[in-house]
Amino acid sequence: MAMVWYAAATSAALFCIIYFFHRRLSCRYPLYTDYPILGMLPEVLCNLWHIHDFSAEMLKSHGGTAEFIGPWFTNLNFLVTSDPLNVHHVLSKNFNNYIKGPEFREIFQAFGDGIFTTDAEAWKYNRDLFHSLFKHRSFEVFMEKTIRKTVQNSLLPILDHVQQQGRVVDLQDLFNRFTFDNICSIVLGYDSNCLSLDFPEVEIEKAFSQAEESIFYRHIKPKSLWKLQKWLQIGGERKMTEACKSFDQFIHALIASKLEALSKCNENETGEASADLLTTLMREGKEEHDARFLRDAMFNLFVAGRDAITSVLTWFFWLVATNPLVEAKILEEMKEKFGRNEGKAEVLSVEEVKKLVYLHGAICETLRLFPPVPFERKQALEADMLPSGHGVDPSTVLLISLYAMGRSEEIWGEDCMEFKPERWISEKGELSCPSGGRLRSYAKPFSCSSHEGWFQG
Repeated sequence: MAMVWYAAATSAALFCIIYFFHRRLSCRYPLYTDYPILGMLPEVLCNLWHIHDFSAEMLKSHGGTAEFIGPWFTNLNFLVTSDPLNVHHVLSKNFNNYIKGPEFREIFQAFGDGIFTTDAEAWKYNRDLFHSLFKHRSFEVFMEKTIRKTVQNSLLPILDHVQQQGRVVDLQDLFNRFTFDNICSIVLGYDSNCLSLDFPEVEIEKAFSQAEESIFYRHIKPKSLWKLQKWLQIGGERKMTEACKSFDQFIHALIASKLEALSKCNENETGEASADLLTTLMREGKEEHDARFLRDAMFNLFVAGRDAITSVLTWFFWLVATNPLVEAKILEEMKEKFGRNEGKAEVLSVEEVKKLVYLHGAICETLRLFPPVPFERKQALEADMLPSGHGVDPSTVLLISLYAMGRSEEIWGEDCMEFKPERWISEKGELSCPSGGRLRSYAKPFSCSSHEGWFQG
């Protein structure tokens, strides 16, 4: 019996040694320290509180491209890059070879078959559909009117109130509520009343945030672990199920209500008041857009609008507050263009905002330093060779670190960590992508002059 145990232990040890050296040979460009059994996960967990800064530094020390290897037998392996030539190759030059893939759709299950999870023809259909909706003049008028109303009736009164009371307010929470109200109105034609003086807890907003949090943790958990939690309905997966159920009940009830309203009146009677995206989709695609398509489209638009805008607003005001010279230049530009009274809050029109070049540059600079989507995930269909010389096998998962790209000296120069809106302004005083071949092709997605950045793949 002892011989059997000895043989089993020897075989297991030999197997572990062989597998360990196999991992060492297969991982030629390690991003972090590769520990036995646990892989590189310990360093990620230890630095989770500043993972994007930590990863940016590690990528810099590895020339912009490296490999992440997860715990043994978890298949949690990625090729991580911030090299702009690699990014251009994956997202443009050889776009058809890199998809989101089935694993991505499993992680982002709550998104359904929307634009952020689909590939090929389904993705193109969603992109073209949304672009056509955004270009409608009626939608542009409706969106401006909705945002102006929220600013005048909710945001400014609350800011005045907390200032008079001498209260401290969490701007991220404030902007999150502001954006949620706008998105509910613009996308669904529904007044959530999330931004009010008593800062109420809105069930649908809470459910939406919970679903996103659970999706985040799916990225760092082994697939087998979160799949088991989902099957047992415990932990974050249980919260995810409950959150999606709440959102689905809300959106399907709204769809049913709008279907009934549309059946009682013709298109001319709905008017500008019903120019929200859900009503427009239902009105223009009654045959091909079923309830599931509408639900998935709305969820994806929620993500595209709420999280991106909340992130940009929060970081923008933090950057401006910590850079008084930039703040002074923004105020000076507004005074020069419109001669407004700085002591009185006024809401600018879209056409007026377009004239504020320096302000636009400051927003682009915010997107560079703190992109709302810090990394992009892609999966290879066929073997490929990246411009950096790194080989890509079929089914290899690539993580593109947009956060690291925004802080690369090679791309932006030695002042890459500085908040400088001037880098986006030409000598003629016009908004322009920074000059330089590699820089110009990289900087284009950071331009905030259109919706294109939401749907780059």
